[in-house]
Amino acid sequence: MAFVGMLNGTGTDRSAAFTLEQAIIPGLVQDASRTWALAWYNVVLDMAGSLGALAAALPLLLQHWLALPLLASYRTVFLGCAFLGVVGAILYPFASAAVEVSKSATETTLHNVSPATKKLVTRLAGLFSLDAFGGGFLTDALVAYWFFRRFGVAEESLGLLFFAVHLLNAASHLGAAWLARRIGLVNTMVFTHLPSSLFLIAAAFAPSLKVAVVLFLCREAFVEMDVPTRQSYVAAVVQPNERTFASGITNLARNVFWAVGSSVAGFLMQNVALSAPLVIGGGAKISYDLLLYRAFRTVKPPEEQ
Repeated sequence: MAFVGMLNGTGTDRSAAFTLEQAIIPGLVQDASRTWALAWYNVVLDMAGSLGALAAALPLLLQHWLALPLLASYRTVFLGCAFLGVVGAILYPFASAAVEVSKSATETTLHNVSPATKKLVTRLAGLFSLDAFGGGFLTDALVAYWFFRRFGVAEESLGLLFFAVHLLNAASHLGAAWLARRIGLVNTMVFTHLPSSLFLIAAAFAPSLKVAVVLFLCREAFVEMDVPTRQSYVAAVVQPNERTFASGITNLARNVFWAVGSSVAGFLMQNVALSAPLVIGGGAKISYDLLLYRAFRTVKPPEEQ
């Protein structure tokens, strides 16, 4: 039941809905506005995520204010989460027909996608797999557990920390769109992602909670800047009627290797070292950045040509 309950039906980059949304949004705007549109889309997601992070303190508040037993307080929060998921599902059918892709786009399958697109998407999927594998080491839950075990941080403090994290993520999306217009999508993806990984590795060796929090927040100010730029790049380098295919394949690869990374991270935390996932995850992401820059720095989207 816990596994099924964690299947993501929301509009984040771990979901089926995201694949469709990533294909839809670029078709609603001009090429020059594509990255900005996706940046605002991610701002909304992260602002909502910041409120969700604050909800981590709800069980304690329910126990204190309403004198609910421990189990009942957590059950109430889980039911509230399920209710919000149902509300989100109900809202989708009310979306305008304008979001639908063209008839020709809906008929695009693996058999009629151009060979050039298949090759390009395969290369991107391989690189994104490495990035997602590293990201699987660094889920919010694992990082929160690391702070708890390493420094004894309480639940309510973790909620505030990840509230700040998601606010930084949201602001960084807009910064990424601004920067991409000036230095390009691939450059923005690589040159913001690299320092974020270095901050993360440094946090693993932080001597105190204050230093660890500062380094972690510095990391979070940069780490999501590759999200709207990556989404925009995938949509830009294929034909409009191939966007759903490209989004589906690249996100499938990301999801599979993200799950693998999470499993390996848990094993390493328990059997090797508590901070091992931060170092290995950061290293995997640095490798991804360097390989991406080498392979795609000359493959320009239409607005950069």
